[in-house]
Amino acid sequence: MVEQRYIVVEGPIGVGKTSLARRLADAFGSMLVEEQPDANPFLERFYADPSQAALATQLQFLLDRYRQQRALVACRDGRGLVADYLFAKDRLFAELNLEEPELALYREVLALMTEPIPIPDQVIYLEARPEVLKRRLRKRNRDFERRISEAYLEGLIEAYRRFFHEYSEAPVLVVNCSDIDFVERGSDLEDLIREMRSAKKGMQQYIPLGSQ
Repeated sequence: MVEQRYIVVEGPIGVGKTSLARRLADAFGSMLVEEQPDANPFLERFYADPSQAALATQLQFLLDRYRQQRALVACRDGRGLVADYLFAKDRLFAELNLEEPELALYREVLALMTEPIPIPDQVIYLEARPEVLKRRLRKRNRDFERRISEAYLEGLIEAYRRFFHEYSEAPVLVVNCSDIDFVERGSDLEDLIREMRSAKKGMQQYIPLGSQ
């Protein structure tokens, strides 16, 4: 069945956003929209020395995300979209990583971005226990991600929880994916898709069948 909705998959680093987005795009016959964090020339420097590279990293992400979202307005051809990031979450990272007056400068730049961008029809917010995220990051084995501290990861998890507690632009399905595998187990993916199609407005909690 081809979906015409705009679906976003979100969650902290290592939770499996991109992997799930790819499978949902295949299942729905939708256009896949992927963020390209490795293309940010400041990201590695940020993980090495956050105090020196946080502003440049954040502004580069903001510009890249805004350009990509604006391009979606022109390229939609009746197909659905599945993205592995939510544009609105950009401010989550700005508030986590920037201090004044850099945060004020970021907000000034953001305020200039007045052209409309697509609002999702549904957001899938993936959660996982900290130890699960750490294990998945080790398995991914990216050089710059090895520098992510436990304190930063736990702060990021909490920032996501606060963000989605206040988020109201689109319906949100909260999925605890600590004990399931949407990539290797087709039944987990099928169960999630059924839940997505029956989800209502607002925020809903979904406990997958494979969770403990």
